[in-house]
Amino acid sequence: MPHFGDYQNEIYGAGLRGVLPKVPVDFATLVERATAAMPPHVLNYVQGGCGDEWTQDRNAAAFHHWGMVPRMMVGTTSRDLSTDIFGHTYSNPLFMSPIGVTGICSLDQHGDIAAARASATTGVPMTVSTLGNDTLEEVAKHLGDTPGFFQLYTPRDRDLAESLIRRAEAAGYRALVVTLDTWVTGWRPRDLNAGNFPQLRGHVLVNYFADPVFRKLLGKDPAAAPAEAVGLWASLFARPLTWDDMAWFKSVTKLPIVLKGICHADDAKKAVDMGADALFCSNHGGRQANGGIAAIDMLPDVVAAAGDVPVWFDSGIRSGSDVIKALAMGARAVGVGRPFVYGLALDGAEGAAHVLRCILAEADLMMAVNGMPTLDHVRAAGVQRLSQ
Repeated sequence: MPHFGDYQNEIYGAGLRGVLPKVPVDFATLVERATAAMPPHVLNYVQGGCGDEWTQDRNAAAFHHWGMVPRMMVGTTSRDLSTDIFGHTYSNPLFMSPIGVTGICSLDQHGDIAAARASATTGVPMTVSTLGNDTLEEVAKHLGDTPGFFQLYTPRDRDLAESLIRRAEAAGYRALVVTLDTWVTGWRPRDLNAGNFPQLRGHVLVNYFADPVFRKLLGKDPAAAPAEAVGLWASLFARPLTWDDMAWFKSVTKLPIVLKGICHADDAKKAVDMGADALFCSNHGGRQANGGIAAIDMLPDVVAAAGDVPVWFDSGIRSGSDVIKALAMGARAVGVGRPFVYGLALDGAEGAAHVLRCILAEADLMMAVNGMPTLDHVRAAGVQRLSQ
């Protein structure tokens, strides 16, 4: 298995030749550089959270009150970070969380393809958003040997929803990730102060405009009537889902269904009972609700309630140590969002791949020095709650 920690040797070796990393290796400097590089309308959308952003900030800060105890005299010269997701073995437990404006985060406005190339390079699967500047079919072509997942904002029109799902199946995606908490957007002051909502300006709507059902509903080529096309999209964007919708999802796809946004134990139990194939513990990075509870603090209850059903996690992941802590708390796969987008903004596919490799390197090295050669050892070690 690959030793992701060896990436630091590449960086040190390059340093001996006078070559320093083009993209920072730590999150704080990464944010600083990306903030200077990204256009304000994109930056605010990526960085912004709901309300006063308390929950968004807590998501990241809460990792500091969970700790792990290292074990010594354990042979960790070989580490195995591989994980199985729906029958496919990935080299690592990381995945790229869906971000709806990935497409406009690269200079060429094809950030979805750049992110897919980073996925192919690193072996980190990408969760491709319904919102994109390139079609889900085109993005899939650039994933290489790393199968991806498709994230769905379920349209109000069921024929359109089914069409998007069928397209994802045909394109080879390995799971359907259904977002539950975004049938309406949360109160986002950064975007509101700028009067900016990218989708209403026609950005990242290519999957809709290329869809045969959407085009039939519009009755014309979206390129010939962009304002009408955006208006139709806005009227159809997403429906508030209920548990009754699970039967419909199960009837229209054979793909494993991952429910994104599960944070309460009772919802986790219900999702399992209704046939969800995986639960995705996430509070949307603090972008949708500003309730003050960090997602990582809700993960243990979701894992306990899920039983044998795997739990994915994101929200607040900034480093490899964050990834290992989430895995130690029972997550089977861990998503990274904003960090890879910052890398994308600074250096395209190579920048995103660098950020992912840095996170994996830190995770691998944490396992090495903590005496945990496999993810099973990580989970067996668990975490301890620290005084706040």
